[in-house]
Amino acid sequence: MEIFIQLVFLAAGFVLLMKGADFFVEGASMIASKFGIPQIVIGLTIVACGTSAPEAAVSISAAFKGTVGITIGNIVGSNIMNILLILGVTAALTKVPIKEGTVKVEMPFVIGITVLMLALGMAGGYLSRFDGIIFWVVFLGFFGYLIYLTKKDNVPEEEAAPSMGVFKMLVYTTGGLAAIVFGSDVTVDAATAIAKALSVSDRIIGLTIVAFGTSLPELVTSATAALKGKADLAVGNIVGSNIFNILFVVGTVAVIHPISFSSSFLPDTLVAIAAAAILWLSSIRDRELAGKEGIFMLVCYAVYIVQLVLR
Repeated sequence: MEIFIQLVFLAAGFVLLMKGADFFVEGASMIASKFGIPQIVIGLTIVACGTSAPEAAVSISAAFKGTVGITIGNIVGSNIMNILLILGVTAALTKVPIKEGTVKVEMPFVIGITVLMLALGMAGGYLSRFDGIIFWVVFLGFFGYLIYLTKKDNVPEEEAAPSMGVFKMLVYTTGGLAAIVFGSDVTVDAATAIAKALSVSDRIIGLTIVAFGTSLPELVTSATAALKGKADLAVGNIVGSNIFNILFVVGTVAVIHPISFSSSFLPDTLVAIAAAAILWLSSIRDRELAGKEGIFMLVCYAVYIVQLVLR
């Protein structure tokens, strides 16, 4: 009975995370569009941060509760899911063209920071506060690049004027953020209780249940953006989310509380690196993801889940 109650709380937490992110993205995107920010930059920043807010809220909440074991599993699991499952589904639904800059800069950058996380984690067996500061320095450098990108690509786009008033946009944004914070608290408590009741490790819970729940906003946002013909937003959302997850979320949690990085995370982090490499290599030649790439990604994700269960 206790597990059933916790599952209800877990589902409620996911709903709050998903709807909160939805409202946050809608409000923040409309505010950003008022300043004429290019679509790809919105995807890499506002939408990526918004859809990654559940991962951030869950992981930071876990850090304050002392259950940081969820953090690495949540982030690594989410990043794998973002690419192989979410972009796989998106590409299976429709062709996803990708900007040259995304292929040349952001995709290799995701691979690089994932390798950096693995190297720092395996070097000492944990991510220290100093490691967290390193992530934050790199994160600020990435934002400097985005500012440059905004100035370089600041070309007027054929966008409909936001139909919402500024006050309503602010209500959507702040209300969505509040739902994300509260939902994250509920999710961490429920996931931890279920893990203890079933004698399941924080690592498995983070890589599967929590990762899926916190990745729902990315799935909805990317699939919807692609179907609406805003592929830059879809790809920028995923690539930006993965960057945000590692540099901001892991960096912030490590500053709050050092994160244990056991050898059990090695295979999963290598899969995250491989997933980012698959996305990059699939995009180099044609600057797009099509149905065959999408199906290949989905097959890779299915294989990963099967070996995770059997491991």
